[in-house]
Amino acid sequence: MATSDKIAAVEEITEKLRNSNAAVVTSYTGLTVAQLKQLRRSLGENAQYRVVKNTLTKIAANEAGIQLDEHLSGSTAVAFVTGDPVEAAKGLRDFAKDNPALVIKGGVLEGKALSADEIKKLADLESREVLLSKLAGALKGKQSQAASVFQALPSKLVRTVDALRAKQDEQGGAE
Repeated sequence: MATSDKIAAVEEITEKLRNSNAAVVTSYTGLTVAQLKQLRRSLGENAQYRVVKNTLTKIAANEAGIQLDEHLSGSTAVAFVTGDPVEAAKGLRDFAKDNPALVIKGGVLEGKALSADEIKKLADLESREVLLSKLAGALKGKQSQAASVFQALPSKLVRTVDALRAKQDEQGGAE
């Protein structure tokens, strides 16, 4: 029989899964309370790290339409990411390097299931801001190339017309 506390917990986890861009499931066995506090700080403001019960999280994930069942075994905590998933993945990866007790099991990104390896690849990406600035730089470069081409056409036309006039003047003066 479900208690009101369990129902509330399922509703809260369901809401967090629906409102998150990504969710990363980890195992935290062997981490101290101080290390968990440090991990929460390293994830930044746009991610919330929470220890969850597997059975309640399975129910919440099913209600949210997300497949997490294969990752929900043993001691489980979930990082609910509302901001840049790359930043949160980097925070988890870097923390796991220094604290091998943290194991990334898998997760979801915008509804798509991710394996632990895919999350580590996500962590290797540059941040959203860096990628956007690179895109803006590339677009600006293409715009300036296009402007040069468009500017070259009228000036080439003017030089051609001037050359034709000069040739006609020479021919007209020679007759």
